[in-house]
Amino acid sequence: MLDETIRVLLVDDHMLVLDGLQARLAMEPHIEIVGTANNGEEALTAARLLSPDVVIMDVSMPVLNGLEATKRFNIELPGTRILILSMHDDREYILSLIQTGASGYVLKDVSSHELINAIETVHSGNTYFSSGASNALFQKPDTTSKQAPSDLSKRELTVLKLLAAGLSNKEIGRDLRISVRTVETHRQKLKSKLGIQTTAGLTKFAIENQLI
Repeated sequence: MLDETIRVLLVDDHMLVLDGLQARLAMEPHIEIVGTANNGEEALTAARLLSPDVVIMDVSMPVLNGLEATKRFNIELPGTRILILSMHDDREYILSLIQTGASGYVLKDVSSHELINAIETVHSGNTYFSSGASNALFQKPDTTSKQAPSDLSKRELTVLKLLAAGLSNKEIGRDLRISVRTVETHRQKLKSKLGIQTTAGLTKFAIENQLI
């Protein structure tokens, strides 16, 4: 159990889903449900007032869907972590959410324990994909994948793969026996060379190029 309270905003257009999520997560002493919303527009309004750490959001919603809402969160409230909770397991669908800034993607068939793990993981700054979402992501795309830029060093490629696997700077430093500052330097070089400014974007790049 975490010492720090995680402030969570729930977003879904089905009241039964919201009620069920709220009832289950309220049992966790380190999770505080600060509010609920029925669509992306309501979620943005609520988030501005309530400052949640994590937004758990469906994709298929009226007024403003999860994809468009995630884009706006990334621009207007970039410090808020977005965890998508959806029944859709299409690869391109998931990649689109990652590209727009989602920190994780969990299918609605997961257990409550896995959802809690996902909340804790994205709150800590890492990415999380449930097994069903991961299986969809690792399906080979129909088109020929792009090749990783040749100017990436062997160490940068290794760091990229570990970032895409969801490891934190500290964990990567431990695995590679380098300092956290050195990991951050590699991360910044990757962003510069690839023209990608977010960890979610780096993850998407690694997946698309079959680096993991």
